[in-house]
Amino acid sequence: MLKIIFILFFNVILFSKEPITPIPLEIDFDKEKANLGKELFFDPILSKDNTISCHSCHILEQGGDDNLQFSFGVDGKVGNMNSPTVFNSTFNFVQFWDGRAKNLQEQVQGPITNEVEMAHTFEEIIKILNNTEYKEKFRKIYKDGVTKNNITDSLAQFQKTLITPNSPFDKYLRGDKNAISKEQKQGYELFKNQGCIACHHGVNVGGNLYAKFGLISELQSDSKGRYEVTKNELDKYYFKVPTLRNIELTSPYLHDGRIEELEDVVKFMAHYQLGKSLSEEEAKKIVLFLKSLTGDLKYYE
Repeated sequence: MLKIIFILFFNVILFSKEPITPIPLEIDFDKEKANLGKELFFDPILSKDNTISCHSCHILEQGGDDNLQFSFGVDGKVGNMNSPTVFNSTFNFVQFWDGRAKNLQEQVQGPITNEVEMAHTFEEIIKILNNTEYKEKFRKIYKDGVTKNNITDSLAQFQKTLITPNSPFDKYLRGDKNAISKEQKQGYELFKNQGCIACHHGVNVGGNLYAKFGLISELQSDSKGRYEVTKNELDKYYFKVPTLRNIELTSPYLHDGRIEELEDVVKFMAHYQLGKSLSEEEAKKIVLFLKSLTGDLKYYE
């Protein structure tokens, strides 16, 4: 049944007018809250030992992640999941690889309280912030001042602003047929015809469904993905499909950061997810297409 659904879905995507849509040039957000959230995003005050900020693992100048297999938290502790890019996360249908957060406001709670990331508590953070200039900054925006809800709300408002429009491919979709090269156009056709588009489509070229890791050929993974949230056997090794936006900037790849090179991960996914064996030329053209998805890395200022 799963294979039938996948095939039907693939056919709908393949023959629809255009399965990828451009990132909007603007997005609605609360400017005052986003300004406050931006300040918090860069401030290590949210971590227990005052050493780790959101920006430590999501470096905005480098694609929104830290280009490490696993990120470092307080006391040099190391996680076991690759940090995804924070850019365009507002377009994801859920947050985290296992989808345990339904939106950005839920997502920001995770790293702050995770023992191997920021290892803090909101009770302590609220006390600390109320003894700084943040107290007045919160009161100017939120009637009830510094609260867990207001901290996470401001951070979520800032993250909403982290979109990367105007990629060459988006310009192409909007009508500029010279925005990408002949080889990139060929790469896009291969991307669709080989089946990559079945999971990577929509505005975020991913981020809108779960897929099994090792759909065609079995793969080993320390994390069981969605199963670790639901405890449903049918969810074992299902992960949120990652965005491919700005993918050339966010090595290493996959939920466990096991692959360094973009061309290698294209071949890997073709084999294990699609049962395909790509030639060197095909893989290179798909990579050229993927590089056309790199947009303007301009966050709200």
